[in-house]
Amino acid sequence: MQPPSAAVRTYPTIDGLSDETVTDLLRTTRRIALVGASTDPGRASHGVMRFLLERGYDVTPVNPDHLGETIHGRAVVATLDEAAPLDMVDVFRRSELVAPVVDAAIRLGAKSVWMQLRVIDEAAAAKARAAGIAVVMDRCPIIEDRRMNLWLAGLEPRPRPSYASV
Repeated sequence: MQPPSAAVRTYPTIDGLSDETVTDLLRTTRRIALVGASTDPGRASHGVMRFLLERGYDVTPVNPDHLGETIHGRAVVATLDEAAPLDMVDVFRRSELVAPVVDAAIRLGAKSVWMQLRVIDEAAAAKARAAGIAVVMDRCPIIEDRRMNLWLAGLEPRPRPSYASV
């Protein structure tokens, strides 16, 4: 006999998005520009980029300090313009540096902006929303994947372990 499956717990989030909204956003996203990408394997952006690539997303690293280098086999570009066309802009920048990134995302027609953990800019988020862009704020796609038990590429639930009688 299998135990009942546990419901996904929901947590209050600063962006106010439901799990269904985040899942739908991840389902419809294909091309991601990762702003603040790092060649340093110890940086969060490095690991998140690898995770997104492994899940089948087309990710372009954006960082003028690493122009001409590669991260996970992808050429680093200096600006969001060079990463276009794109669906999502994933932001690994300090909160006070988000506004110009959001302005570029709006100008380039991005469908969403994902601000990573501890990256919060309410004014930039409001501006993006007013332009019809979905905004995820203060979240990490790896954490969301694990919390909601998703495969980001197909968004099908991961198989749960079998609980045989012991």
